[in-house]
Formats: sequence, structure tokens, C-alpha cells
Amino acid sequence: MNSTSDASIVHHCLTIRGHAGAIYAMEHDGRFLYSAAADKFVTRWDLASGTQDKFAIKFEDVPYCLAFLRNNSLLVVGTNSGKLHVFDLETRTEIKCFHQHKTALFNITVNKVNKQFYTADADGNISVWCSETLGLLLSIPLNCGKIRRMVLDEKEAFLYIAAQSGHILQVDTQYFNLILTFDAHHGGATAIYLDSQNNVLYSGGKDAFLKCWDLTNGKLLHSLPAHNFVIYDILALSEDLLATVSRDKSIKIWNKKVLQVIEKVDAFKQGHHHSVNQLVYLGDKKFATCSDDKTIRVFSY
Repeated sequence: MNSTSDASIVHHCLTIRGHAGAIYAMEHDGRFLYSAAADKFVTRWDLASGTQDKFAIKFEDVPYCLAFLRNNSLLVVGTNSGKLHVFDLETRTEIKCFHQHKTALFNITVNKVNKQFYTADADGNISVWCSETLGLLLSIPLNCGKIRRMVLDEKEAFLYIAAQSGHILQVDTQYFNLILTFDAHHGGATAIYLDSQNNVLYSGGKDAFLKCWDLTNGKLLHSLPAHNFVIYDILALSEDLLATVSRDKSIKIWNKKVLQVIEKVDAFKQGHHHSVNQLVYLGDKKFATCSDDKTIRVFSY
């Protein structure tokens, strides 16, 4: 699609500046957007104005991942040293700091059904924590290399893991047994999105391919070169639209059913100037992206 076309699906709404380093992760609580960056800050932004809220946390290490617990009253932050910090957002105090992991934490995934959350590190280890007591329940060495992404199915009975080994692993969340392995991406699997309604899994990797899998049997349904470099995140915007972001600095919007590119958003369309690291859905047909260019950008569609 022509970048100047009036028929563009995606429209730039807001650019947020304030971080002094690459932005690696975001979480949205319905009002505020939290971001973690290489400047060693987790910062909170008011999306109505695009300005920084008074809430900010300075770390000794670089924060890589974020998640909310207990109806968004707690914020969990994983860092490049492997430390796991837990903050009470009402009192604005740190209530726990764990040293379970010895290498960088790249993902935190919350299971509300089981009242658990999972942390994953650069050595391929997953820790299972109780969301209520914040106690460690289980440590699982998967020996699959760096784990960048994890997602749960709709019933939160299965956890899907994107691994540096190139595999996507499916484990159950009751006994944490390995159920299924997808031989997915050359060089490493880096992004996954689960469409429970259609029983398919979308994955992206260092090979820059976007793939679609049948979850009933692990069969590959679609495979195509999607970006010029590694795909870092995948998000469904609607029943028909899928978004991907990449180290190639672009955001791509896809027809979800046939995996055909509808639109490419880059610097010429008020997109990013460096690697795009994450997508977050904001509701009301809006999403946010963050980048190594130190900005957060909000788009409508």
C-alpha cells in the first residue's frame, strides 16, 4: 500500500518522549501505560495527555519486562541481571525482590485462573510463582536457550513458550509436562500470539518469517517471509487484523485470515526510526509500540 494513501488503516495519534534509552517493554492498566527502558527507569504515562505521570522507578539494572498482579495493584519487574522486583502501586513501595534467576528475565506471564505467574530467563529456565503469596512454587530448566515470549491459551490451561532453540513448546499449567513441540524458526523463536477462538498459533522468529500453526495437531498452515530482520512481537487487533513489529524498524498490518500485508508503518508514516520491540493493545481500537528510538507511539485503526 502506498505510504501516502488516504486509505491507510493505521493512523498515528501520539508520540511519547521522555526515556533516555531504548524502550523494551510496556504494560497498560486501562488508564496508564507503564514502560521499561535502557535508562534503568520504569515510567508511567498518562495516555490522555501523553505526559509522564509522577510515578517512576529507578533501578540498578535495566528492566526488561513488566506485568500486573492482583487486579493491577502490584507491578512485577524483571531485569537484565535476573532480579525480580515486586512493587505495591498504591503505596509506591517495593515489597519483594527475588534473586531466583541468574540471567536476564525477558518475559513475565500471569495465569489468573491458577493464581500464578511465570518468569523466563536467558538460560531457558522458567519459574512458577504464587500470585497471592509471591512464593516460588517450581523451577523448570527447559534447556532451550533464551526464552523471549510466553503466552497462555484462553482457558489458561496451556503455556506456549518461544525459545532460542527455534522451538515453540507447549506445556500444561497443572503439572507442567511438555505436551507438544513445534520446530518453528531457524535461529530462534522470538514472538508468539495465540488465537484460541480459531485454535491457531502465530509465531515469528530470527529468520524474519511469520508462521501459523494448527494447535490441534501442530501442523504448519502458513509460512512466509514477513520482515527484513527478527520479529519481536505479534498482536491481533481484531478478528481480521494482525500486527507484527520487527528489528527492521517497521510495523506491519496483516489480513489475519490469509496472512497478506495490508499496510506497512515506518518512519515515513510517523513510525519508528529504530528497532520496534513490543505491541500493546490499548482498547478503543488503539495500540502502542515501543522502540530503540526511545519513543512510544500510539496508533488508531
